Order: sequence, then C-alpha cells, then structure tokens
Amino acid sequence: MIKKRIPFILVIALLLVPLSAFIHLSTGEIYVSLNDFFSAIFEFKGNNSTNVLIREFKIPRILIAIVAGGGLALSGMLMQTLFNNPLAGPYVLGINSGASLLVALSLMSGFSFFGSDIGIISAALIGAFLAGILMMAVAQRIRSQISLLLVGLMFGSFTSALVSILESLSGEGALKAYTLWTMGSLLQVEFDQLPLILFIFICGIFLSFILIKPLNMLVIGERSAGLLGLKISQVRFLIMGITALLAGLITAFCGPIAFVGLAVPNLTRILLRTQNHSYLILGNLLFGSIFLLVCDSFIQLFSRQIALPINAFTSIIGAPFVVFILMRKLR
Repeated sequence: MIKKRIPFILVIALLLVPLSAFIHLSTGEIYVSLNDFFSAIFEFKGNNSTNVLIREFKIPRILIAIVAGGGLALSGMLMQTLFNNPLAGPYVLGINSGASLLVALSLMSGFSFFGSDIGIISAALIGAFLAGILMMAVAQRIRSQISLLLVGLMFGSFTSALVSILESLSGEGALKAYTLWTMGSLLQVEFDQLPLILFIFICGIFLSFILIKPLNMLVIGERSAGLLGLKISQVRFLIMGITALLAGLITAFCGPIAFVGLAVPNLTRILLRTQNHSYLILGNLLFGSIFLLVCDSFIQLFSRQIALPINAFTSIIGAPFVVFILMRKLR
C-alpha cells in the first residue's frame, strides 16, 4: 500500500503544478486565457499588447515561482538531511546573509551600476556564492554538524550587524531600495534571463539525484554512515555546493523568500512518510512549486487592495506551520 500511495501522491502533485500555474495565469488585474497564452508563445507579435504582457510579465513570473519554490524546498530538504534537523533551512549556511550584505554594500556605495537591476542581481549572486565558498571551506575543517550550524548562525548575525550599520549611515533612497529588495519579488526576472535560470536550476536537480544514495545513508546519522563507507566530507561539500547554487540563484533574482525551504520539506515528509530521497527530491520540487504559485496567486488576487511582498506572505503561512512542527516534535 505504501509503495502505491507515494507514486499516487506524486502524480496528484504533478497534475496540481499546471493547475496552479493556470490559476496563477488567470489571476491579476488583466485576465489571460489559454488561447492568449499559447498565442504569445508560438505566434508572438511585438505590436500585440496582450502578447507582450504575457511574454514579458506572466511567463517569467510563473516560471520563476516554479523555480524558486522548487529550488528552495529542495535546498531545505538537503540541509535538513545533512544536519539531521527539521528546523534547518537553505539559509543556514549564511547564503542569504552573504547576498544581503553585498546588496546593502552595492546599494549604499553610490555607484549607479549597482543601483540598477543588473547590479543588484550581480551583487546578490556574488555575495551568495562567496558566502557558500566560505562555509564550504569551514566545512572542510569542522567535522561536527552542530558546530557547522553554529558557524552559519554566527556568520548570519555578523553580516546582519554590518547591514544595520550600513543602514544607519545610508541615505533615504538607498535605504528604501534595500528595504524593497528584502521584501522579495517575483517581478524582477526578464524573459531573456529565463534560459540561464532554468539551466542552473536543472543542474542543481541533476546533482541532487546523483546524491540519492549518500542522502539515504545520512538518514541514519553521519557516524553510522561513515562506518558504512560514506565519505562524509565529500558528500557534505557537494550538498553545501548544491544548496549554495540553488539558494544563491533564487536570492539573486528574487531577493530573500522566507520559510519555503523550512516548511515545505517538513510537509513533504509528512505527506509521503518516507526517507527515500528519490521520492523526497521529486516531492519537494513539486510541492515547493505549488506552494509558491498558490502564494503568488493570492498576492495577485488582492493586488488592487494591497501590495503584499512575497517574503511577508510566505512568512505568514510558513511560520505557524514551523511552530506546528516544533510542537509535534516535542510531544
């Protein structure tokens, strides 16, 4: 029964992704039909305002919601398996902190390039990967998972302090620009950027599937997995590299998006009731995509009344769920 139940749930989730995408497409101030959608893809005309709207705004927003939701959920699952902790998330390594610090520095530097969209994305991407490289270097020297977790948290606290100092010294315009970035947004991605984003996203998924066997072994604990012949330091390095790749990509193009990487992996484990990572990888990709598509659909639905930041909306939904996970573990 269990073997049949898991594929059934995954098939349902697979069907819910296009359904969620269609709901996302249909919400917003301007209604878009499926006819209009396919026309914009296969018969694009630059002088057709509906075609331009779909190609330049709707398609990038839908695809980045799928990438961000799936990527953050997958990153969160990898971190939770690595640390054997349901409260670990993709930003435990300080990836978000590194991106935030470099974005703060770039916006408050006064150079016009760094104030542009390309400049902010470049700064976030560089900051995320520098933080990832730093934490991977630390991981080579520290054997304890708890110590590595603490180093990540301390790095986050250190960068937050630096950002606070920069905020206190910055002007009104720079402070506003940085605050808007921290709210997160799915509207910053352009159609021409999608091939690069999808390529990096697919690379992250492919590398995750390569690690299925080591991830399954890590479930029993690092020490036991090491006794069975698993090369812990190499696996840890690869897991952290994939997390830095996916979370850094998403943070660079969307800003920080909270709780997706924390809540969705726990929800996936509850629904699938398995520790087999071949199922968990697929489940997190699907449920993460559905979660962010639905969240962004609600944001579009209420866009006329209030402009809700995606980071705030995912926190409102994700935070109570994390409290539920905590209460469940304490019983």
